[in-house]
Amino acid sequence: MNTHIIKKTQKKLILVFTLSLFIFSSTVFAQTAAKLTSTEEFGGKWGTKVKEAIEAMKLEGNIEDGAIIYEEICQACHQPGGNGDPGGNFPQLAGQHSTVIIKQIADIRIGNRDNPTMYPFANIEALRAATEDIFDEEKSGPQTLSDVSAFIQTLPMSSAIVGEGVDLEHGAEIYKENCVRCHGDHGQGDVKNYYPVIAGQNYHYLLRQFRWIKDGKRRNANPEMVKQISGFSERDMLAVMDWVSRQTMIAGDWDSKK
Repeated sequence: MNTHIIKKTQKKLILVFTLSLFIFSSTVFAQTAAKLTSTEEFGGKWGTKVKEAIEAMKLEGNIEDGAIIYEEICQACHQPGGNGDPGGNFPQLAGQHSTVIIKQIADIRIGNRDNPTMYPFANIEALRAATEDIFDEEKSGPQTLSDVSAFIQTLPMSSAIVGEGVDLEHGAEIYKENCVRCHGDHGQGDVKNYYPVIAGQNYHYLLRQFRWIKDGKRRNANPEMVKQISGFSERDMLAVMDWVSRQTMIAGDWDSKK
């Protein structure tokens, strides 16, 4: 067997074994955390208090190393280009703000966002351990997270999964009245305040997450958003998510200095 293939296989086995060690403890923690029902119970702030996440946001991500980490750990579910799957079971990560990636992983880790598939991957030390044989020098957990998040932000967005397109004018009006302040005028989000890029996201994923936020299932939602969308009708929800899924990012949208 080719030496490269052998090494690649060994890395995959190490990854599977390392991550499996964290599945049981992560699941037990998540079941306990699931009893908490609001952002307030996790600290009451929209940001994050997870030490490794805060540290990761202060580091400069190495995009080349991030590409290697992504290939080893993320692309099996989120696809090589970061565009997720057509059904929206796995979201488009491509083009997402690095700060948002870091915050969401931190939220999953502490049980503030339910995502059983991601529990073992969200453990930053597991992430570090699973990649320690890839690089010549060992990376810290926060650096690993910073690297892969920086790489994900550079991936070109190409999801074309949109709604039926029958009520876009209404969707645009709903968005203008309710969403612009946080998500920007075309869904570009806000890198400094963890507001995600929703422009061009998979329609089915957008719709499912919106329903979960509205129903209180997604506990790490911004409390202001939960209040803002509480009165949305089914028509409002379908229309605005369809409109958002058709928006595109423009130059400057990823600028953290804006």
